[in-house]
Amino acid sequence: MKDSLVLLGRIPAHPDSRCWFLAWNPAGTLLASCGGDRSVRIWGREGDSWICKSVLCEGHQRTVRKVAWSPCGNYLASASFDATTCIWKKNKDDFECVTTLEGHENEVKSVAWAPSGNLLATCSRDKSVWVWEGESLQAQLRTSHQIPPVSLISSLLFSAAVDEEDEYECVSVLNSHTQDVKHVLWHPSQELLASASYDDTVKLYREEEDDWVCCATLEGHESTVWSLAFDPSGQRLASCSDDRTVRIWRQYLPGNEQGVACNGSDPSWKCICTLSGFHSRTIYDVAWCQLTGALATACGDDAIRVFEEDPGSDPQQPTFSLTAHLPQAHSQDVNCVAWNPKEQGLLASCSDDGELAFWKYQPSEGP
Repeated sequence: MKDSLVLLGRIPAHPDSRCWFLAWNPAGTLLASCGGDRSVRIWGREGDSWICKSVLCEGHQRTVRKVAWSPCGNYLASASFDATTCIWKKNKDDFECVTTLEGHENEVKSVAWAPSGNLLATCSRDKSVWVWEGESLQAQLRTSHQIPPVSLISSLLFSAAVDEEDEYECVSVLNSHTQDVKHVLWHPSQELLASASYDDTVKLYREEEDDWVCCATLEGHESTVWSLAFDPSGQRLASCSDDRTVRIWRQYLPGNEQGVACNGSDPSWKCICTLSGFHSRTIYDVAWCQLTGALATACGDDAIRVFEEDPGSDPQQPTFSLTAHLPQAHSQDVNCVAWNPKEQGLLASCSDDGELAFWKYQPSEGP
């Protein structure tokens, strides 16, 4: 199984500090990393090598914990232990911090963009999840039913150029969790938000009458839930935990053929599979490949593992097999794994050792 995950390269991405998280841009051409050195670094491929294209070090005063690209690829959000979230705008090869979101009382642990690009979610050690709304100049013009007058275009251009701070507004503060919130994630095609917490639960939220409400609580993990990943269809959600398991949850719509009870018009989420016995320490991250359906995990035992759903397994009770296991992928805890959205089998990982590694996943064809 080791040979199915081949090392392509290793980079000291954040020397002398932890590398916490990775995020590919939608085109799969750039990779953002963040670390304990308070910086965000942008990596791009040149030939067979990956080189640092930009270092964003002016936005935060403490560790940068998570990064996320907007769906259009023109903006990057960074969440920091300094209790702020920065929005960086890409200008060719440079990035400019155009907005700083403030309001959380403690460290911001995660940030995520909705598929529309107009909503942003953040979460914090202050136990809250915030939903932010922002509308770019392009979105304002695109949604207009007629060609705006020149005066309006000029006004919007002026506003976008000098009043960036007003472009993002907090529209909801959700206090459903009872402990530190570790991760937020949007559904790939709907405005459905998921969060994972130190309180051992996963929460799901949707908008209802101009406010955001918690519409489901997924219980089953026995310790902190660190990360989440939707499958390509958005009908299943993977969660990973300090309890050393990965749980697969499936969405059941009202009136489903399986007879799973739902509360009114809200879908019901049910755990249909638990991957246990594979990891010896905390599972810090899980990534579901949108091209192949392979599931990768990042673990505190320094290992990377890849699982694949068994062909022909029951969709209501699926089984997964371990198809790759690299025991010493890094010299310390593996914090994040990220599949490239365009290049099949390209996986990136990062670690407490400060390194960034690139892997090629090629599952074996049999025994």
